[in-house]
Amino acid sequence: MAGSIAASAFFPGPPPTPKNALGERPDSLDVCGVAAKPASSSSSAVRAARTRAHAAVPKVNGGKSALADGEHEPAVSSSSSSSSSSGAAPRTFYNQLPDWSMLLAAITTIFLAAEKQWTLIDWKPKRPDMLVDTFGFGRIIHDGFMFRQNFSIRSYEIGADRTASIETLMNHLQETALNHVKGAGLLGDGFGSTPEMSKRNLFWVVSQMQAIVERYPCWGDTVEVNTWVGPHGKNGMRRDWHIRDSLTGHTVMKATSKWVMMNKLTRKLARIPDEVRTEIEPYFFEHAAIKDEDNRKLPKLPEHERATSAKYVRTGLTPRWADLDINQHVNNVKYIGWILESAPMSILENHELAGMVLDYKRECGRDNVLESHTTVYTDCTNESGETTLHCEHLLRLESGPIIVKARTTWKPKGTKCQETLALSW
Repeated sequence: MAGSIAASAFFPGPPPTPKNALGERPDSLDVCGVAAKPASSSSSAVRAARTRAHAAVPKVNGGKSALADGEHEPAVSSSSSSSSSSGAAPRTFYNQLPDWSMLLAAITTIFLAAEKQWTLIDWKPKRPDMLVDTFGFGRIIHDGFMFRQNFSIRSYEIGADRTASIETLMNHLQETALNHVKGAGLLGDGFGSTPEMSKRNLFWVVSQMQAIVERYPCWGDTVEVNTWVGPHGKNGMRRDWHIRDSLTGHTVMKATSKWVMMNKLTRKLARIPDEVRTEIEPYFFEHAAIKDEDNRKLPKLPEHERATSAKYVRTGLTPRWADLDINQHVNNVKYIGWILESAPMSILENHELAGMVLDYKRECGRDNVLESHTTVYTDCTNESGETTLHCEHLLRLESGPIIVKARTTWKPKGTKCQETLALSW
């Protein structure tokens, strides 16, 4: 009996059929076994019976009881009541529970978002070379005298040999030089000019550069570029670079350069003002990237005569708009590409550039037309007996004046250089 009462409390069924005064069931039952409503019963008696039944059925989860919902329904005929009673699903404890699927979906979404956020916070680079200067912004090191920046070799920076081109490495040199000036707080309105230089319409131009390449990085490699500046004579500045593989520490390239000042309005060389010297002298660092510099004289040719000794000549070279820099002349890296335009294809296919010396004579504007001349010499001074080459180059205007003199050295492809570890600063 107690079990029946408990079951009826959680699984309410149809209300019991009322007995008559003698305790007998009414005879007026329809086909479904539901007692027909007596015609003589009053509405107050019906409401009282529903109230007693409602008190016997508990509320589940704060909801209304089954009989309470029925109190507000309009009265229908006995035939309609019997049809709805037979077609509707029985009210049980289970189907009166709220829909938990929406709550579970919300909880799952919160957990997934939290897991993703934790993954971003707990991110660790998978490669050791990504631990330092991950985003390549660069930073001042070595007590403020040196600037260091990392570069990742992109797919559009490699050539036919699947290695970075010499122009790519030279662009990295130029980028770190400018970022060094910016990181030191000396960047004025010009292209690498200090505030005092900008006031006097002065800017830096490179007069000479030497580079020694030990190996060329491949696509996906990360190189670390260190650069610093020092004095050169009375009216010049020296800038050096040391590029190494950030993963192995092996030297990739070493370079040194000499810079002078030019007036932006007169396009003539100018001496360094004392105010500018005061700005840059605190950053001078006496250290040479290349100890044994190539001081051999570059080829001399009459400026107003055609170079008849050159075996390979390329004419009709013209600057594009994209070749000009902010100072309205051709960028110095572009000259390297023009110099190699006249190099024979047999050298480019079987050798790689191992070193070069560039001597810049004058600037080149966008309306100039140039010629590239190359003379090839064979050397057999390699200790391993391999044949090495060196070339002498001239880049000149078609009207005669020389723009750049250069010397390049080449080694056979596949030659393994003696790996040089970079200095630990």
